[in-house]
Amino acid sequence: MHTGKGDAAKRAKTRRRIPVAIDASDISCGFEVGNDFERFSQIDDVFARSRYDPVVHSERSELFFSTYRKPLTEWRAAKGFQQNDYAFRNATWHVADVFAEMHESRDRRDGFLDPLSMLRDGASEQVDLGTPTAAAAMIKHAARTAGADLVGVTAYDHRWTYTERFSVKASGAKPNDLPDGLNHVIVIGQAMDATLIETSPSALSGAATGMGYSQDAVVLLTIAQYLRNLGYQAVPSMNDTALAVPYAIQAGLGEYGKHGLVITPEFGTSVRFGKIFTDAPLAHDRPISFGVKEMCEICSACVTGCPSKAIPDGAPTAERHNRSNLQGVTKWSIDGEKCFSYWTKINNDCSICVRVCPFTRDYTSAKNRLWLRLAGSPLRRLALWLDRREGRGARRQAATWWPSPSE
Repeated sequence: MHTGKGDAAKRAKTRRRIPVAIDASDISCGFEVGNDFERFSQIDDVFARSRYDPVVHSERSELFFSTYRKPLTEWRAAKGFQQNDYAFRNATWHVADVFAEMHESRDRRDGFLDPLSMLRDGASEQVDLGTPTAAAAMIKHAARTAGADLVGVTAYDHRWTYTERFSVKASGAKPNDLPDGLNHVIVIGQAMDATLIETSPSALSGAATGMGYSQDAVVLLTIAQYLRNLGYQAVPSMNDTALAVPYAIQAGLGEYGKHGLVITPEFGTSVRFGKIFTDAPLAHDRPISFGVKEMCEICSACVTGCPSKAIPDGAPTAERHNRSNLQGVTKWSIDGEKCFSYWTKINNDCSICVRVCPFTRDYTSAKNRLWLRLAGSPLRRLALWLDRREGRGARRQAATWWPSPSE
């Protein structure tokens, strides 16, 4: 069905084009927002389009989504794509899927098309949190204790809020409502398991993504409920409601990379992000710079490593590959149609760009911390040469991830 989709798209077109002056803070984030900027509708997201758009939708895309709900008994004989691998991948997604499927009869998919909703009523009066700086420190401490690997705070920016959410039932748009006064955004980062990412592409590497989302859901709900218990509004959000990447960058958690993802100084690209919209008065963090842009300008690891050729080389541009790209933003952009097409071919999300990115390292190692300093210096070409020489980022055979019978 496409009921109402055309009308919704026309309505969105009239209200999402807004004049936006280029802001110096945007440039520091790795993108420039031009005067022809248009806010993004979730109906144009490549995953939403896979439900209704014949350009993206196929029998393979149907199979791709359905197999997350049941372990495959037959798919491929290759190691890393066998039933044991898919069974574990699906298990890591279980917590996120429980919330997503809980209200499907009401046309909700919590965490992906709608905010997480399993929250209790909070206090009727707001607790004084002290200064915004003290309040932010308290919230960050609570979030890390609850399991967050990274936490940052930034201002609400209406440009990144979807003009509409995607309705599975209507194969079109539905309203994207947020309460008034949510002027602060807490961004939560969850590191993905590096040993699983090393096996990409495989069903096992999909387990790293699943654990990231499931852990994210737990932390987001915990901190949102904590804020509500203090008398404040809190809307926990994963992939729904707004774009996470610009918020993570504006909250000082990382820099924008050529592969369209956030690169952090703690985990490289191997991170999933969620966000909480709140009216609690919190001090904001600033964007950071540690040499990512300069390294991406000379590195093409993700470009050459991408099997679908979805990551173009060259300078940032405002050119759109298709409707799943932002309008009016100068930045590095990937071709989501090509990327998702490869996912459906291997029946799993692909993390090759994450695996091969030179910044994806174990920074508990003094050697890798030294490499990070080198990468952020004028000697970054040496850092890139060292990365290639040591062979970091090579694919790990999935069979070696599972313990051998003797173990």
